[in-house]
Amino acid sequence: MHQKRIGVLTSGGDCPGLNAVLHGVVSAATTRGFEVLGFFDGYEGLLNPVRYQRLDAVSVAHISHLGGTILGTTNRGRFVAKVGAGKKSLIPREILQQARETYLGLGLHALVCIGGDGSLSTSLQLQQAGVNVVGVPKTIDNDILATASTFGFDSAISCVVDSLDRLHTTARSHKRIMVVETMGRHAGWIALHGGLAGAADVILIPEIPFHFSRIADFAKERTSSGLPSTMIVVAEGAHPAKGRISTLKNTPQVPGEVRLGGIGDSVAREIEKRTGQESRHVVLGHLQRGGNPTALDRILGTRFGVGAVELITKKKFGHMVSYQNYEIGGVPIAQAVARIRTVPPKGQLVQTAREIGICFGD
Repeated sequence: MHQKRIGVLTSGGDCPGLNAVLHGVVSAATTRGFEVLGFFDGYEGLLNPVRYQRLDAVSVAHISHLGGTILGTTNRGRFVAKVGAGKKSLIPREILQQARETYLGLGLHALVCIGGDGSLSTSLQLQQAGVNVVGVPKTIDNDILATASTFGFDSAISCVVDSLDRLHTTARSHKRIMVVETMGRHAGWIALHGGLAGAADVILIPEIPFHFSRIADFAKERTSSGLPSTMIVVAEGAHPAKGRISTLKNTPQVPGEVRLGGIGDSVAREIEKRTGQESRHVVLGHLQRGGNPTALDRILGTRFGVGAVELITKKKFGHMVSYQNYEIGGVPIAQAVARIRTVPPKGQLVQTAREIGICFGD
C-alpha cells in the first residue's frame, strides 16, 4: 500500500505563526504516516508550472520561531476570491479544474489551506470542485468567524504596544499629539487590544464612527488638566461619522480589495488644526506582519497545524480548524466565511476602555 500524501499551502497576507502551523502539520502528518508536499506561493503553486517541495521533519525543524512562511504566499494572482467586506467572487472553472488535476496527478489525499476569509473562500470552491480540503484560519485582524482567536493576532498587538511604549516618551517630551495607524480594514480588534494594552488615550475603530470635534475637545481637556500629550490609535478602516474610509490613491488596479491608508495622516492634520497642538502620525503597516511570532502564536499555530491533520484523519473535509474555549476543534468552512467577526460597539472590552477614560470619538 502506497503512503498517503497530503498537500499544504499558505495563502493571502503573511503573518507571524505561519511556520509554526507548517511545523505542526508536517510533524503530526509524519507521525501518522503521511507524506507532505508543500506548494509554493499559495494556490498559485497548484497551477502550471506546478511548484512544490517535499516537507519532512528535517525541513521544518526549528522554523516555529521564524516569521513569514518558508513556502511563500500571495494575495494576488488567479485565485483572488475576495473583493470587499463580505463580498466574494467565483474562481474561473478552468482554474479550479487545473488545480484539481494537479491534486489528482500528485495522488493527494487532502489539501491543507492556511489563509484568511478570502483564501478560505477559495478553498471552499476547491472542495466543491472535488478537492478534499481542510482550512486553517489566518488573519492578524482576528476577524474570522467561528474561531475565538487566530495566530498572528497576538504578535500584531505586541508590535502596536511596543510602538506605543516608544511613542509615549517622545510625545510627552514635546507635548505632542501622536497618531498611530494600525491594520484593521473592517474590524478594529488590533487597534482596540493594542490601544488598551499600550495606554492609548483615544482609540478609533471601524465599528464606531468618530467625530473630529469630539477628539479635539478631548485633547484640549487633557491639556487643561495637566496632560499635554495625547496618544491616538486609529485602525486603517476607521472613518468619521460623516465621511468615507480612506484609501490610497494612484495604486495599481489589481484584483482584490482596495488598499486602505491615509486615515492616520487625516486625523493628525485635522486635530492639529482644531487644537493648535503639534501633531504627528506614524503608520505601522507591515511592521505588524513581520518579525518573529510571540510564544502564544507559536503555540496556537502549532495546535492549529496538528488540528488540521486530525480533521484529515477524521475525514472532515470542507472543515476549518477552530479554537473555542481553549480547545481545538473544527467547523464547516462555509460557516466560517459567512461573515467577518467585528468588535461589538457595546461589548465588554469597549466598555472597559471607556471606564478607564479612553475616548472613541463618538
